[in-house]
Amino acid sequence: MMRVDEAIERLLQASHLRVETERTGLENAVGRVLADDLVSPLDVPPADNSAMDGYAFRHADWPGPDGELPLSQRITAGSVPGALSAASAARIFTGAETPPGADTVVMQEHCEETAQGVRILQRPAPGANIRRRGQDVRQGQVVLRRGHRLRPQDVGLAASLGLAELPVYRRLKVATIATGDELAEPGEKARPGQIYNSNRYLMHAQLSAWGFEVVDLGVARDTFDAVEAVMRQAAASADFIVTSGGVSVGEEDHVKGVVARLGALDLWKIAVKPGKPFAFGHVQGTPFIGLPGNPVSVFVTLLVIARGCLFASQGAADTRVRAVAGRAAFSRRETSREEYIRVRSTASGLELYSNQSSGALFSTCWSDGLVRQPSGMAIEEGDTVEYLPFQAFL
Repeated sequence: MMRVDEAIERLLQASHLRVETERTGLENAVGRVLADDLVSPLDVPPADNSAMDGYAFRHADWPGPDGELPLSQRITAGSVPGALSAASAARIFTGAETPPGADTVVMQEHCEETAQGVRILQRPAPGANIRRRGQDVRQGQVVLRRGHRLRPQDVGLAASLGLAELPVYRRLKVATIATGDELAEPGEKARPGQIYNSNRYLMHAQLSAWGFEVVDLGVARDTFDAVEAVMRQAAASADFIVTSGGVSVGEEDHVKGVVARLGALDLWKIAVKPGKPFAFGHVQGTPFIGLPGNPVSVFVTLLVIARGCLFASQGAADTRVRAVAGRAAFSRRETSREEYIRVRSTASGLELYSNQSSGALFSTCWSDGLVRQPSGMAIEEGDTVEYLPFQAFL
């Protein structure tokens, strides 16, 4: 069986950018991928300004704690100051530009206003409490690289540079198909032998959370013709196809046969639990990933194995998920396959969910992440383990 890291690497090697560029407003930019380097058009801050409410003065003019400096001007944020008069101070507020000639700001708590001006009781260091022009960002500086997936703080940075729109890649269109005669839709009455279709909505929700445009093609029933018809539709309407079920060895698993007929199929058995059966290929030139049928297997393989390939197809430069060190609050014997076990973080460490079945979907809601257990390695209580918070996959 193929190792997980090998499967991820094969998918990444087969991936390439599948979307064009466009421009989007800042209000719609979170989760989008930059299509070009973001270069600052200006210095931030654009001028020296005060880091606090206080008094701006020339450090060499300090008359001592008992002396006074007359107040020559009052400077608020957004106003343009005049040059500082010789041997004087200016009342200044946080964010206001410092006047030409001033080289220091003293906080108001260290001052005492008098009828004639201000007494500076504690002399600060030269240059204190001034935010220098360009100390955050310099004009011409590359602040974000092409392929970066935008976060809220990145949008705030772009706004601070005066940029109203950003160059991004169009959202990747991902067609989703759930397969199986046993599936009933939520809101309908399930007949004997049926189960509710969780995979359809799980895939839709996760792909949407990643910022992709989901083309939901519903359910393909277990006939070759039905699967072929919906696969043709998917190939014509999307940049990528993701299915659940139908890629195992059963007589009613038609997805693999249809994909092989319409394109190319590479059926993998991955040494992972949950989620051993996994398919990759293309349908009439549109790349295809076939996930297992059990809901936890869908969830785990989508996060761990398929995610990087999808992100790379969207134009993302960094597709890695970074594990953090955690302390196991459980013991677990070694296994023959690499396992991704559902845990949640508690004060005593990472607590294990009791039922690790691939059908126990509630475990993914109870938990807040996965622990990677390498094959052949046991875990003892107190061990340091690789913890993958669900948030890291976003």
